Amino acid sequence: MIRRFLRNYLPRHTHPVNRLLHAIGVPLSFLVAPVLAIGGWDWYWHVGCFACGYLLQFAGHAVEGNDAGEIVYIKKRLGLSYREYAPGAYSSSHPETSDDTKSADG
Repeated sequence: MIRRFLRNYLPRHTHPVNRLLHAIGVPLSFLVAPVLAIGGWDWYWHVGCFACGYLLQFAGHAVEGNDAGEIVYIKKRLGLSYREYAPGAYSSSHPETSDDTKSADG
C-alpha cells in the first residue's frame, strides 16, 4: 500500500519548491487544523490552517506544472483532460501512454 502511494506520489512531486510547499501544507491542513479544532480554538483558526495548507499544496502543483490530485480526480470524473505529471515527467505506473496530459477519450 505504501509502495503504491509512493509510486504515484513521487513522480507528481519532483520540483523542490513543490515538495517544500507540501511539507508545510500537508501538516498544516491535516495535523494542525484538527488539533486546533479539538483544542477548542476559535473556528477561524482551524479553518484558516486547513485552507492555507491546501492553498500551499495547490501552489506547489502550479510550480510543478501539473494538477493537484483532487483536481485530477474531478476532471477524470467529468471526462475532462488533465495533467497528472509535470511536463517532461513520466511515471511507469501509467504504461499505456507516454504523454503526460490525459483525457477521458485517450
